[in-house]
Amino acid sequence: MKNKLIDLNNHLFEQMERLNDDDLTDEQLKKEVSRARAMEGLATNIIDNAKLALESQKFIQEYGYEAPKPQLPEMLEQRHEKVVK
Repeated sequence: MKNKLIDLNNHLFEQMERLNDDDLTDEQLKKEVSRARAMEGLATNIIDNAKLALESQKFIQEYGYEAPKPQLPEMLEQRHEKVVK
């Protein structure tokens, strides 16, 4: 399966159309509402994953693939001195 975000967008609009169907019985509407809630949760996860991928690409573009090792502020660094007895 090779879905893209545009496919998600289409699925969400299809779901919205199903929810807006005036011919649905109360039972069918409850089923569609339940389905819509499940789709909302999945869509949120998919969108969050896409945001993470985009942020990763922005980071790589800004800092390069080989980002320098982050440095702690001096006040947070620990000294590793040998204790001589």
